[in-house]
Order: sequence, then C-alpha cells, then structure tokens
Amino acid sequence: MPIDLIIFDCDGVLVDSEVISCRAHADVLTRHGYPITSEQVLVRFLGVSEKDARRMVEQEIGRSLPDDLEQQVNAATLQFYASDLQPITHVAAAIAAIDLPKCVASSGTPDKIHHGLTCAGLYDLLAPNIFSASQVARGKPAPDLFLFAAKQMKVVPERCVVIEDSVPGVTGARAAGMTVLGFHGGSHCPPGHAERLRAAGAGLTFDDMRQLPELVRQVAADALTG
Repeated sequence: MPIDLIIFDCDGVLVDSEVISCRAHADVLTRHGYPITSEQVLVRFLGVSEKDARRMVEQEIGRSLPDDLEQQVNAATLQFYASDLQPITHVAAAIAAIDLPKCVASSGTPDKIHHGLTCAGLYDLLAPNIFSASQVARGKPAPDLFLFAAKQMKVVPERCVVIEDSVPGVTGARAAGMTVLGFHGGSHCPPGHAERLRAAGAGLTFDDMRQLPELVRQVAADALTG
C-alpha cells in the first residue's frame, strides 16, 4: 500500500472542540480589550495556532497582549472541555478500522491536545504519536508541523495522508507534499466549507467518519493505478 502514515488534526477532526475553543478564545480576548465573538474567532483563526493568532491581534491593535494570554485561553478551554467536549461521531471506530500507523499534528498546545483527547476517550488510541505546533518554528498554514510529524514517524511526506478540517491545515499539508482529505462534519463547519477545503487543495472531502476507511483505501488504490 502506497500510504505509510495517517496524520490527524485534532480540533474539529478527532474532537468536536472548535466551537468550545472559539468561545474560550473570544472570552479572553474580549476581557483584554479586543471585543470579538466566537463566530468571528472561528472565521479568522480556524486552524491557526494560538501563538500566531496572538501575533495577528497584536499587529492589528498596536500593543502587546498579556504574556500569559495563551495560558488563559487554554485554562478557559479546558474548563469548558470538562463539561461540553465530545469526540467526533464514529471517529474511534474509523481509527480502529484503518490498519496503518497514525499520529496527531495539531495547532493546539500539548496540554490542550492531551486533555481534549483524554476527555473524548481517544488518547490511548493515538498516544504517544502526538505532535503540537509548539514543537516547530511555524504553525499551519506553514508545512513545518506536518514535516516534523512525518520525520518523527520515519515516513516520507509523499506517503502521508492528512485528515484536516481547516483551510490553513489543508494548505500546510499540501505545502508539505502530502495528500489531504478534508473533513467538514464538525459542528463548527458552515455551509460551503467542503468547497473551501477543496479549493485549498483537499483531494476528497467528507462529513461522516464512517466514510474515512474507504476513502483511505480509495487514495491508496488511486496512487497504485495513477
């Protein structure tokens, strides 16, 4: 099989967390004098690391935000996770049905990724192969995180398939030379999101995790015949 590794994004692909994360991010930014709604956070920062989102806001307002802003956002997010977080429907069965090495490459911090996967009951299915944007110089849409994950897993980028739900994630994976499947079944995905993912470079899109094992087989078959 010409696929050696499946790379999963975390938020919006493994855990249905984007709406929760955006609410926490909006609450903290608003508290620090940058009024923004969770819907606006979703549009502007979906798939972007917290470090890069902070840089964007600081450039816009012309001043620095608190040094511990990311910690504040993480604390608020984890508080919501405990009561509200759910796994993406059918994702555990999809993971189990794909008999290939797997890892996670997420824009979240290690603590956030670990807590989210644990709350959703998915951590043991994917540990220890979990990688964070905090481990590379540039987060998505740069290819750094995907290349780092492939290197850690000892796989060449061309033999990786990435599962992503955001335009920056799809862009970064394609820049890394990887095949991308775009998932648009999370509660945060608006109408037309599949088209945006395809425009960014996703080869196929889907909205039900029960479709994923067959899509992976299809990608492998296409690679063999192409």
